[in-house]
Amino acid sequence: MKTYTIETQTTLNKSIREVFPFFANAENLDKVTPPWLKFEILTPLPIEMNVGTKVDYRLRLHGIPIRWRSEITEWDPPHKFADVQIKGPYRFWKHEHFFSAEGNQTRMIDQVEYAIPGWIFAPIVHSLFVKQDLSKIFDYRERKFLEIFNVKKLET
Repeated sequence: MKTYTIETQTTLNKSIREVFPFFANAENLDKVTPPWLKFEILTPLPIEMNVGTKVDYRLRLHGIPIRWRSEITEWDPPHKFADVQIKGPYRFWKHEHFFSAEGNQTRMIDQVEYAIPGWIFAPIVHSLFVKQDLSKIFDYRERKFLEIFNVKKLET
């Protein structure tokens, strides 16, 4: 199985104690997901985040309806958490979220390892669609983080 990785880093001029609670609230996922995905959390709210927590949602990608279920596999506030796709469009998906305090700033790292279905055509589908889609989604997320925390991007 061929896997791919996408990683983004954002440094916010806010303390880790100000930043992490936003990510501990699953409802906020909607705030950092691009509107063109028509994202909707299906799991009843509020959702208590812990190892084993499962979250169901749906979205539309290129007009195609997708149901997704993820499970929190690591929960180490305020430093890290990870979720994996149990059901969804990917053959494999692991999303790790890292937070490190750097004085009064917080460095956030999003790292996703993923594989797409379709053994023969997977590299083509990845290069034509998936890579660009994920880049757009994670660029949008970074802009929203900066907007939500009312800060300008700091050099990393």
